[in-house]
Amino acid sequence: MSQKSIAVIIVAAGKGERVNADGTTDPKQYRLLGGKPVLSRTIAAFLDAAEIAHLVTVVHPDHVERYAALGLSDARLLPPVAGGATRQASVLEGLKALAPLRPDLVLIQDAARPFASPDVIGDVIAALDQYDGALPALPVTDTIKRSLDGRHIGTTEDRNQLFAAQTPQGFRFGQLFSAHMRAGTGRRQFTDDAEIAEWAGLRVAMVMGDPNNIKLTFSQDFARAERILSGDTVMETRVGTGFDVHSFEPGDHVWLGGVRIPYKAALNGHSDSDVALHALTDAIYGAMGAGDIGVHFPPSDQQWKGAASSIFLKHAGDLVAKAGGRIVNLDVTIVCEGPKVNPHVAAMRGVIAQTLGIAPTRIAIKATTSEKLGFTGREEGIVAMASASIEVPRSIDGN
Repeated sequence: MSQKSIAVIIVAAGKGERVNADGTTDPKQYRLLGGKPVLSRTIAAFLDAAEIAHLVTVVHPDHVERYAALGLSDARLLPPVAGGATRQASVLEGLKALAPLRPDLVLIQDAARPFASPDVIGDVIAALDQYDGALPALPVTDTIKRSLDGRHIGTTEDRNQLFAAQTPQGFRFGQLFSAHMRAGTGRRQFTDDAEIAEWAGLRVAMVMGDPNNIKLTFSQDFARAERILSGDTVMETRVGTGFDVHSFEPGDHVWLGGVRIPYKAALNGHSDSDVALHALTDAIYGAMGAGDIGVHFPPSDQQWKGAASSIFLKHAGDLVAKAGGRIVNLDVTIVCEGPKVNPHVAAMRGVIAQTLGIAPTRIAIKATTSEKLGFTGREEGIVAMASASIEVPRSIDGN
């Protein structure tokens, strides 16, 4: 990815009127945050990334002098361009400005999101190795209701299928430019660039977003942003470990890492006996100080008999998300004489990544034998050990 040319478009052409309910007159992208304009912070987040080759800011035609007053200086900064009447039109103007440079990839960033982290930016870029587009997103944890009149509940949405989109949204430049040009000929207005990419038939992936990557829309958002800068929500790293063992019983397959693997035996247990996911789930619970699987899903409860262990893993991941945290990396070691694990590692990483909403690159799965020693050496069962590293706000436990 480092050999590819990457450009950034900062969309700053709005007037930010909603945030001015407190009486301020500055457009939100020029309002001071911790003594520094929001737009300056947003731009700096991307100029701090060495892989960025070019950056262009799309500004409101009335704000050209405001932008110049920021005093930004970097060889990668292009002259600002005037935006259009809509966000969609403004992004297209940014794409046109970049077209002569022919970048391979482009990242689109809202000016009002000043906290794009290096991890989020890097994960979006990395995903473009395999997909046409990528965006950071967070699982929706609130119950979502749909109403036709704003007063009465019509239906309840399945929140397991809902994610809150963030920026930067990354794409292969030529594909996005072509999609925007075609979209600009119609009357439909798209809410973000990922929607345009979907409409154009491009494959768009999600990577794990950041709870602190907030969009400044209302006055209270600025209050939260100030708290983030002041360290009230400083993130701390926590590490948990997990261990699990299951014996073999008659059968023709085992579940490991969420993958069904044909084998001469099955694993004995109350759920699907996925020893790898059990260890991994307990590692995440451990990092959160939240007990183990037995606390949340007692084996005495018959509803979990034969249940897919991905249910347990997702619950552990949801605890991290609800605390405003994120999973940094996961490491699993599987110890057995059989079945062969390595041919299935990629599929396991895919299942775990999808279950937790993180990038597969944050997951390591290793397999080894016990050199014919012990019960695993006698092929009586399988052992799994796991570790989980997470980041959570320091304030979640009041300390």
